Amino acid sequence: MSSIDRSQSAGGTRTYEVRTYGCQMNVHDSERLSGLLEDAGYVRAPEGADDDADVVVLNTCAVRENADNKLYGNLGHLAPKKASRPGMQIAVGGCLAQKDRDTIVKRAPWVDVVFGTHNIGKLPVLLERARVQEEAQVEIAESLEAFPSTLPTRRESAYAAWVSISVGCNNTCTFCIVPALRGKEKDRRPGDILAEVEALVAEGVSEITLLGQNVNAYGSDIGDREAFSKLLRACGSIEGLERVRFTSPHPRDFTDDVIAAMAETPNAMPQLHMPLQSGSDPVLKAMRRSYRQERYLGIIEKVRAAIPHAAITTDIIVGFPGETEEDFEQTLHVVREARFAQAFTFQYSKRPGTPAAEMEDQIPKAVVQERYERLVALQEEISWEENKKQVGRTLELMVAEGEGRKDGATHRLSGRAPDNRLVHFTKPDEEVRPGDVVTVGITYAAPHHLLAEGDVLGVRRTRAGDAWEKRNTAEQAKPAGVLLGLPKIGVPEPRPAVASGCGCD
Repeated sequence: MSSIDRSQSAGGTRTYEVRTYGCQMNVHDSERLSGLLEDAGYVRAPEGADDDADVVVLNTCAVRENADNKLYGNLGHLAPKKASRPGMQIAVGGCLAQKDRDTIVKRAPWVDVVFGTHNIGKLPVLLERARVQEEAQVEIAESLEAFPSTLPTRRESAYAAWVSISVGCNNTCTFCIVPALRGKEKDRRPGDILAEVEALVAEGVSEITLLGQNVNAYGSDIGDREAFSKLLRACGSIEGLERVRFTSPHPRDFTDDVIAAMAETPNAMPQLHMPLQSGSDPVLKAMRRSYRQERYLGIIEKVRAAIPHAAITTDIIVGFPGETEEDFEQTLHVVREARFAQAFTFQYSKRPGTPAAEMEDQIPKAVVQERYERLVALQEEISWEENKKQVGRTLELMVAEGEGRKDGATHRLSGRAPDNRLVHFTKPDEEVRPGDVVTVGITYAAPHHLLAEGDVLGVRRTRAGDAWEKRNTAEQAKPAGVLLGLPKIGVPEPRPAVASGCGCD
């Protein structure tokens, strides 16, 4: 009998841990992976278990800098732990697994399973096959086997949820490898999306984020150029759904009907995250971004005219190959004109497999660093100035879970304003739960958060708070573990249908 067989026959429980790297798509995929494992009988490892899970899943990203080094560093850290624990299994999925399928097991032969972005539903059966056959299982599908939303899910939040409306991307940005790994855009049927949203609301969810690699291109696969704005408006008619957001849109597809839908749909939040990447027209052309500075700033102007209090955030890359000082100054110009609430800034670094990695005129690291620091300093100044405009306003916050790292020491709670700004507020005398809504007056602004230091003006207990309380109580009452049940062969069956009614970009 093998060591793995002995471990199984001992009657112990099988626990799992999923580690996520990268974008919101990966975060959402990890919720599916967790759901699949729990559906197969695994139990989530306790917080702080520190590599003590029986199954560790690394959901990787191929976009971030040194992604492969990070992966193999983590795998190296897990190797001695696995050697000392008979029966432990390690699985690698996500974009880097799709890209480096042939090298992961060669470089880390202690890995048990390698799976790609298109076949996450196969994870439980691949783990079982690796256990029985005592050899690594590498299975990478070249096209989507099942839309992720048909798979079981363990959502991280009881009151807010991602809803995937499409997968893949039809763009060819020279710095991005995502289209090669996640494939061409594939849209879900609107009725299926709305049915999922209605089911989530019935479970207590009050905020959803529509998710796509290029979310506002939705409809290109089904032949309707206004499908995304129609979807936003349809979400507005779902009773009990208080907040609707979406990420991430592409400026090319940001049409007037989308702006109108944002402004006219009551539960569409006054928030927009729209990647800029560069303010220079020559750099945008080299990036194969299908818009120019004037077009981008025109969208910002239209959004602000329709939604005056909208908070606009962005992504910016500094030091793209060939970027001159004049090009960089154009980026600073757009930042000054757009007055972003926040900007996620990145120093360009080569991504193997992308056209930009082979371009001439790679910018020296010292130059990139200097430009990056100037950009960050400017954006910090603007973020603080924009946040100061919030002082004196009365805002409704959805109480958040775990977003205020100092809340315990300061006796505060944290929540998100409609425009998604993070607000720390004084803990009221009455109980408030994540998902509940409080009304507060803003008294202080910092570059990355707001404070409401006075008494809470109002508390509204919600169905979302009830859902959080019910889930939290169930988690605390859960037994120490369950015996491992064998997973079903193949992709799990879809959940029963419900009545219909709603990155690197």
